[in-house]
Amino acid sequence: MSSDVTERGVFGRLVGQHDVEQSLRAAALSARGDSSGSDMTHAWLFTGPPGSGRSVAALCFAAALQCTSDGEPGCGQCHACTTTMAGTHGDVRRIIPDGLSISVKGMREIVNIASRRPTTGRWQVIVVEDADRLTEGAANALLKVVEEPPDRTVILLCAPTTDPEDMSVTLRSRCRHLALVTPSVESIAQVLIGRDGLAPDQARFAASISGGHVGRARRLATDDVARDERARSLRLAFDAASASTAYKAAENLVKSIESETKTLFTDVKERELEELKVSLGGGGTGKGTAGTLRGSAGLIKELEARQKSRDTRAKRDLLDRTLIDLAGMYRDALSFALGSSSTSTHPDMAERASDLASRTSPEGLLKCIEAVLACREAVDFNVKLQWALDAMVASIGEAFRPPFSRSGG
Repeated sequence: MSSDVTERGVFGRLVGQHDVEQSLRAAALSARGDSSGSDMTHAWLFTGPPGSGRSVAALCFAAALQCTSDGEPGCGQCHACTTTMAGTHGDVRRIIPDGLSISVKGMREIVNIASRRPTTGRWQVIVVEDADRLTEGAANALLKVVEEPPDRTVILLCAPTTDPEDMSVTLRSRCRHLALVTPSVESIAQVLIGRDGLAPDQARFAASISGGHVGRARRLATDDVARDERARSLRLAFDAASASTAYKAAENLVKSIESETKTLFTDVKERELEELKVSLGGGGTGKGTAGTLRGSAGLIKELEARQKSRDTRAKRDLLDRTLIDLAGMYRDALSFALGSSSTSTHPDMAERASDLASRTSPEGLLKCIEAVLACREAVDFNVKLQWALDAMVASIGEAFRPPFSRSGG
């Protein structure tokens, strides 16, 4: 364990979020009664870009609220802190959706739990990760408990932004909002060096190409598959510029994503189906066993629907990583075209970004970025991945279509 984590307790898990950390420490002290201020409230909303640590901040706060140390809340050493961070504390529940949405049924179950008093801890804490996936019904169910909070219950919501598309306006208005920022390259590098034991050069390089995402920096530094995925994403920036390679590259990307998703979940699906059948009496020899299984079609269909939703979410997440890298490449090219000195998204690809800049105009590169963003939006609206990618590469191809001159003609 790094000295930073030891000194800061659980908050040592947070990277580059000094102001947020101070606010959470003050609230935890207030909740304990060690502060005369009114820093504590029953509902919180953590927002920030991917990789900024929204869910980490929420979990650290949960640990600080449950902490039994006589010192600063969130010591990181007591049983309450260690079990909270490990996900095994009896009064801390994390909702981590693996599908496209958080259903009203699931949220009602959580609301029922939230109404109970804590059993072993100081608080009943509910952490909802990816709260932007709440359906309207689920958000309304949660709103009831937020508007009339039970004693000793705290709700912690995590979402990308406060935009109405990410978070119900009414729900947002009932929460105290903390906005996390993108961590600096140096702060990410220090985590990789101190916590993961990476060499300084390796850590700084991974941090510089991670887009401010701590988890991705770690994967890029240690995982060959993550580096291959990034290389594939950046190749698409050039393949999409040529009509002879664009559509084939888009098709190959979809095939790769589908194959990776299948590999990721095949064993899980088989295990889930087998466990469901066993729970319904599969494999038994009693008189009612066959009838039980015949009547289980609805439950099996429900499981398959959840699995399909999880597959779709995984495919979208894989594609989104590619699109973010792709947009970063065109952004770097645009910086070259405009003579900007801004920090590169892909500093190791400077020559290739310069090459892209020489092949079209700044307006063309803006068109490329807009095409990538439009693809992300189309996928969010349930457009098939292949169709969304085909439309994107078609738009990108137009940006590189001759004739072209430096004057934009």
